[in-house]
Amino acid sequence: MLDYETLRIVWWLILGVLLIGFAIMDGFDLGVAAIFRFIGRCDDERRALLESIEPVWDGNQVWLILGGGATFAAWPLLYAASFSGLYMAMFLLLVALILRPVGFTFRNKIESARWRDVWDWALFVGGAVPALLFGVAFGNLFLGVPFHFDELQRPVYTAGFFNLLHPFALLAGIVSVAMLVMHGAAYAALKVGDPMSERAAGVGRAAAVVFMLAFVAAGVWVAFGLEGQRVISGIDAAGPADPLRKSVEVAAGAWLDNYRAHALLWLAPGSALLAAMLTSVMLGTHRKDLAFLMSCIVQAGTILTAGFALFPFLLPSSTHPSHGLTVWDASSSRTTLLIMLVAVIVFLPIVLAYTAWVFRVLRGRITLEEIRRHGGAY
Repeated sequence: MLDYETLRIVWWLILGVLLIGFAIMDGFDLGVAAIFRFIGRCDDERRALLESIEPVWDGNQVWLILGGGATFAAWPLLYAASFSGLYMAMFLLLVALILRPVGFTFRNKIESARWRDVWDWALFVGGAVPALLFGVAFGNLFLGVPFHFDELQRPVYTAGFFNLLHPFALLAGIVSVAMLVMHGAAYAALKVGDPMSERAAGVGRAAAVVFMLAFVAAGVWVAFGLEGQRVISGIDAAGPADPLRKSVEVAAGAWLDNYRAHALLWLAPGSALLAAMLTSVMLGTHRKDLAFLMSCIVQAGTILTAGFALFPFLLPSSTHPSHGLTVWDASSSRTTLLIMLVAVIVFLPIVLAYTAWVFRVLRGRITLEEIRRHGGAY
């Protein structure tokens, strides 16, 4: 039987798996939506690009729902502090995500170029804005979120939406946008025919370069330009979930403590950079399948890089560092974590099997000839 400390670590890993699953599965949907308006030069080409993601986007978004549900059930204090304090950012994210199904539904309702242009730009917003906001959110974790708990242990947020737009957070947003555009371009290069495939490959190569430059710049900024946080006392890994019992020190370079202690963790950022370089190389060849595989590794390596640096913090506080939430003091009870772990063991393989079956059924390229022959869905 797993003890409380082990269950907390397991659920931290599960949360990471869900985030990586979302970045890989829904990330290419967001990336394609962000670029299809530019690599599709006519309506038929744009319809081909949209048809590459329309049958799968809603299933892929299940990973985001699973992540939100896991946060609510396994880390209730994290859910309360982040969803209430970052309400405006969450609202903008949801509006952008809602534009995607609305755009798919209404784009072809009227035979008008202007009408379709409006919905094309709506779909662009539905792809680019979430990609940016996810990166900004991760950037703010390294900066610390301005919140604390009052005497009743209610989270109190002490800043507005524009306070989130710190230059480092915007740099993290650029990392996210470039990463997902590269991922979407790799998928489009694999899934659609020419000439869209070659255009997508060109966009993907450029995005890979931007990602590598921004990723390295963000790493240097974390190492030398940001103050990090470390827990110095008061943590009981098997104790009750009480975020006010610990002491936290703020120090330059503290976010690299885990990397200094465990050299193997450097494989995460190293794999992200190497895979991004290989994605760019493979997009210039006929092995678009390998380019997409390498792009998937980029998603995993980037998220693991941030997760390893932040551990054990889930939501650091910039105004009251000792009130920040960690793996050890923000979780549900041991019984809840154990029951949910059983549910994950049962249902996650079903989700993976169904996803694999869907992509097997939908395998093959979407060409302009097929779009013109069948009229397209858009």
